[in-house]
Amino acid sequence: MSVVIVTGSAGLIGSETVQHFCELGFDVVGIDNDMRRRFFGDEASTAWNRSLLESRFAHQYSHHDVDIRDESAIDDIFATYGSDIALVVHTAAQPSHDWAAREPFTDFSINANGTLTLLEATRRHSPEAVFIFTSTNKVYGDTPNSLPLIEQETRWEVDPAHPFWIGIDESMSIDQSTHSLFGASKAAADLLVQEYGRYFQMRTAAFRGGCLTGPNHSGTALHGFLAYLMKCAVVGTPYTVYGYKSKQVRDNIHSSDLVSAFSEVAE
Repeated sequence: MSVVIVTGSAGLIGSETVQHFCELGFDVVGIDNDMRRRFFGDEASTAWNRSLLESRFAHQYSHHDVDIRDESAIDDIFATYGSDIALVVHTAAQPSHDWAAREPFTDFSINANGTLTLLEATRRHSPEAVFIFTSTNKVYGDTPNSLPLIEQETRWEVDPAHPFWIGIDESMSIDQSTHSLFGASKAAADLLVQEYGRYFQMRTAAFRGGCLTGPNHSGTALHGFLAYLMKCAVVGTPYTVYGYKSKQVRDNIHSSDLVSAFSEVAE
């Protein structure tokens, strides 16, 4: 039996991961206590998605309504499956800049301490498993704002002569920038994931994504802008675009494409 553990399993990326690996024939263990509902209200609840997963993959998917900060409960789950765990995909998080400033302790305990709890459980019970972490491009803080931007008629573009015109890689520093408290808590988790890989020789990887989207998103004003924009369009709610003369450009990555990349890394 090969087991995949997915945290945040009813969320956008988590549920896409569950579906992907169930369809590949794995047994999938989901960990999700619908904290998104607490963060953003009833409209952002992921309960509907959990029900769909449990119905569609009744014989492969096992759900645990557990907080990733609960060390004892997390350890029990990992101890149950032990060396059968082939992959851990950690997507659970507090994902909003604005919300993090309201409750910094909650934000940091989920994003940083929760990640540490999962890394330790993996190291104790399934050290050979691949550990994939959904980090964020916000670990770079506001440093990308220093890139040479050229204003065009409808958008801003990085100067084609700059090395980052084709994309930002890990050579960009995460220091000397303003991150937001959310960015700081995710940066701490990102560094922990790297350190467990280097120090304990675990097979860890951090994906610094941004603007991820897909049909499983419970979009709300503070997180999941494309899904929320579609909601606004359907029900006639005004949608406000902030800053940069409304010329911000965001490339959106479909959740299924991201999970396909997870799968390749796991292989």
